[in-house]
Amino acid sequence: MTREFAKIGLWGRLSEPTVAEPAREISAHLVQSGLEVFGTSSSAAGTTLPGVTEIPDDEFGAAIDLLITVGGDGTLLRSARQIAGKNVPLIGINRGRLGFLTDVSPDHMLKAIDTILAGDYLAEERRLLEARIVRDGQCHGTMFALNDVVLQRSEHMLYFRTTVDGSFVSALAGDGLIVATPTGSTAYALACGGPIIQPDVDAVVLVPICPHSLSDRPLVLKSSSVIEVRTESSSGYPPHIACDGEQFGELVVGDTLRIAAASETVTLLHPTNYSYYELLRSKLHWGLPNRPGNTLSTERA
Repeated sequence: MTREFAKIGLWGRLSEPTVAEPAREISAHLVQSGLEVFGTSSSAAGTTLPGVTEIPDDEFGAAIDLLITVGGDGTLLRSARQIAGKNVPLIGINRGRLGFLTDVSPDHMLKAIDTILAGDYLAEERRLLEARIVRDGQCHGTMFALNDVVLQRSEHMLYFRTTVDGSFVSALAGDGLIVATPTGSTAYALACGGPIIQPDVDAVVLVPICPHSLSDRPLVLKSSSVIEVRTESSSGYPPHIACDGEQFGELVVGDTLRIAAASETVTLLHPTNYSYYELLRSKLHWGLPNRPGNTLSTERA
């Protein structure tokens, strides 16, 4: 076993039995292997793991070489924002419902972790978005997103204008707008009719949410694009902004929501047998072999 990763962070909702059980197994295995294991008070939720050193959230990213998350994709998304810019790679153990990001099965997690710790893995760099609320020319908040930044109505239909790199794109009416990375293209954006984008494609996608027009369609842009959105609604119910599903703020009339690629990235580590297309087939139930009674092979010439 190499010492590339000697200080391991463990993240998950330990108050949930389905997460706490594999987390205990992982922590005991790592400690027995002579590694230092760290957790945070916010993720521990009062649950103590033997051999795990609990440290404050703001010190967590700087203290570890590798982060193992146990839970669903939402857990990994929260942890990714926690370590953004810290050059700490991530492993996701799936205890959620879907698992596009947390791709390691609990049944094989210890073997997968040992293999990765030995230096045998696939590393995949994923782009982050940075969202800012600009008010009166001043930044009033910044937040990262690995999946998407979402502008969504609170009460009434939302009217907003979108520009890309300073060029006017459109004025829309509807429930909102999703700006997604390739990572987030299989999340909310996909549910709203957006395309699936391979993770290493240098792009972002704009997807309208329930547009009040049949002609409004998703738009794929280069990742270096700067997207600005301004609301024209003055109903007294400003739309909400969320980053990876976490509340960021409200966009009042006169504000600008500015979204651009962050300089920070997140690195996901996978077992060497990881296949993105196999993941898509499995999670989205693609192909004839999923039909009852079908015996065709999934591999065709």
